Amino acid sequence: MKIPNPILSLFILLNPSLVLANIETCSDSVCQGGEPVIRFPFRIEGNLAEPCGYPGFIVSCNQNAQTLLNLPNWGPLKIQTINYAAQQLWVNDPDNCLPKRLLSLNLSTSPFRAVYHQQFTFFNCSVNLANLVRRYRPIGCLSDSPKYAVFATPSTTVVGHLSSVCDFVATVKVPVQSPFYDQVTSSELGEDLRLSWDSPACGRCESHGGRCGFKSDETFELDCYGFPSKGISRGARYAIAICIGVPAMLCSFGVLSCICSWLKMRNHDGPWTHETVADFEALVGSRPTSSVSGLDRPTIESYPKIVIGENRLLPKKGEKMCSICLSEYMPKETVKSIPECGHCFHAQCIDEWLPLNASCPICRTSPRKFPQPRARSST
Repeated sequence: MKIPNPILSLFILLNPSLVLANIETCSDSVCQGGEPVIRFPFRIEGNLAEPCGYPGFIVSCNQNAQTLLNLPNWGPLKIQTINYAAQQLWVNDPDNCLPKRLLSLNLSTSPFRAVYHQQFTFFNCSVNLANLVRRYRPIGCLSDSPKYAVFATPSTTVVGHLSSVCDFVATVKVPVQSPFYDQVTSSELGEDLRLSWDSPACGRCESHGGRCGFKSDETFELDCYGFPSKGISRGARYAIAICIGVPAMLCSFGVLSCICSWLKMRNHDGPWTHETVADFEALVGSRPTSSVSGLDRPTIESYPKIVIGENRLLPKKGEKMCSICLSEYMPKETVKSIPECGHCFHAQCIDEWLPLNASCPICRTSPRKFPQPRARSST
């Protein structure tokens, strides 16, 4: 997929009328106010032409104007939120009984997968209900309180206890919100399921403020179009920072060179000429003789990722803004930290920074590279 270069990005940013035809025809859609915005790769069935959506990403609006995603072998799910840049969505059961749907969970024939999952074991209990209900929390929509109660738990301790007094139902892998999700007692499993998709790969385009779509009606090849007319996108800010920073750095080197040349000419006949120039160069720093190469892709991919929660807290206290794109962190965004210093940045920003600069943008710590394999000599 093609990403516009910084100059083209700034040109389109200053000319918001330059919107391509296929973006105009594939406009944003919603089932009703307050529902998630639907755009490529998703498409509301019947609203737009087929080229406006990717296969497997067709949604519909039910009689209550809820936005539904119909998954093969699993039926419709209500879409709660879509993060196009992170390529993730949160879904739940439109009939408010998600645990019942989980018992028949099957994502194998859909384009979606679990970001994180955790194993839950279901039990049906019909004896000692009063004691069990006081100790554990039953699943309301699956339980008939006078006769039986259904429990689900990820805890091996609770599984050991319930297996001795209840009937085993099933063990399923549930797409949970976070890998740190831990629960000792049983659960109603009512939280939204967090799913992700790998193809089409439009996350980078969206994170730069662009819009993803097909190049033409005859091919599935993707392209990145246009930029929003309001405000400056994260990618545009990053491009502006580079366009301003590089000329400023070159200008600084030019000024230092002029000063050094002036000092040499002024003190050419003095006995202390070489000491003055040497001292000045030691003060301002010698000019770099070679460029510092960035990090290799395996090293960058090995850095830990963190999904920001609603409280927007990060391991480094006080970090509220990505120092590369100058955007505040928002809930459900993915950030990546540098292990050597612990500083965090948007995953897309640091992935573009480190291949060009082998140091932390904040403290200039140089991360360690993966050892490169030795080349074998041919015989």
